[in-house]
Amino acid sequence: MSAKEDFYKDLLIQVFDAGVQAAQPGQAIQAAWDSHIAPWLDQMAPERERVWVFGAGKAAASMAKALEAAVNGKEVLQGFVVTRRGHDVKTSTIEVLQAAHPVPDEDGQRAARRLYKSISEVPSSDAVIALVSGGGSSLLSVPVRDIPFVDLQQLNRALLSCGAPIDEMNVVRKHVTLTLGGQLAQVCRAPVFQLLISDVPGDDPTSIASGPFSPDESTFHDAVEVLRRWAVQVPHSISRHLDKGVRGEVADTPKRSSLVFRKVKTHLLASNLKSLNAVTQHLEGKGYKVLNLGDTLEGEARDVAQVHAAIARQAAMGQGGWPAAPLAIVSGGECTVTLNETQMRQARGGRNSEFLLALAFYLRDLNVDVDVAALAADTDGIDGIGGHAGALMLPGDRQLCKGAKLAPQLHLDQHTSYDYFKCLDRLLMTGPTMTNVNDLRIILIGRP
Repeated sequence: MSAKEDFYKDLLIQVFDAGVQAAQPGQAIQAAWDSHIAPWLDQMAPERERVWVFGAGKAAASMAKALEAAVNGKEVLQGFVVTRRGHDVKTSTIEVLQAAHPVPDEDGQRAARRLYKSISEVPSSDAVIALVSGGGSSLLSVPVRDIPFVDLQQLNRALLSCGAPIDEMNVVRKHVTLTLGGQLAQVCRAPVFQLLISDVPGDDPTSIASGPFSPDESTFHDAVEVLRRWAVQVPHSISRHLDKGVRGEVADTPKRSSLVFRKVKTHLLASNLKSLNAVTQHLEGKGYKVLNLGDTLEGEARDVAQVHAAIARQAAMGQGGWPAAPLAIVSGGECTVTLNETQMRQARGGRNSEFLLALAFYLRDLNVDVDVAALAADTDGIDGIGGHAGALMLPGDRQLCKGAKLAPQLHLDQHTSYDYFKCLDRLLMTGPTMTNVNDLRIILIGRP
């Protein structure tokens, strides 16, 4: 690898790490404990014997460890959290359970049922701290009585491959489970302080892990419309349950007007926007002008890549009124990748590596003196299938691609971006980062 390529690789990884570090729960939980949680406990549960801790998500274990450090023995903590397998950390008093993600497995089912039962049994005189982060939807999936667990698993697979944005997927999940869409708050008698790490655009608490402790304004009719709009085929038990809900034969999820939420306090610890701001600050410190596109970009990965490529192309050519190089384009949020049944069996990669492969494809004929390099990765360290966080695009990759006789468009059509970047030695391998605020995309045009 040339010195130029080393420069861009090192800088891109440094910038990504800065975004991930900004989303770690440690300092944020300490500040929340001192300023918000401790006073709230004294107000809401002055006679408490202990503080119960429950949670779910990819960052739940690291949040639990940070909470133990913040409390520092001042409270009796008891409870457990459920996290994605491989995302566990060592804790002292809060138990950590592991389960599969994004499709729930039997371990997750047992853990979610135990959590549902445990929360319902907390005395009203005690208090609950809920640790909720992205990934919690599948880790907390307890189906309603008339839906078999295997049907819920099938629904999750179908939703993940249909191309629907995460908030629409969550509308369906909320209406086929006992645990999501405010229903854990509904069964809990004790006051709840929920700490959130957001992986959804806009940081709406009702969408983070499908809002187990947050009011849900969506309806059964909305859930049916999502399935219709995205042509999702679901098992009969699910369509039957949703139809009963539409007819008013099943109670809907608790709404904002419900009295149960008077005892729930919510605090946002970290978000994609917070990480984007850290990325922006780091790049500005390196001498780049930064075009921050925000955290609300959604859509098919290759379509989002086409928009980014158009901006990068114009900026590199000195057109379109964009700032001159050195320029960095950064964005967050979550893309989607729509797969049919055949593609699901052969796909290898994830939405970030697919975005980056599409970006490289759309810039394949760019012929300018200024360099263009990029990174796209998931802040949790796992991008789809392959064990990678994402991938990098470096100057000189076009020549490598030709030398290896790779066909970028074929890999795009087959959704095998992992194979493409593995052949170029451009995969970003971080392992689990113990947080999750969704994706970061960074394009560098030139160098200071």
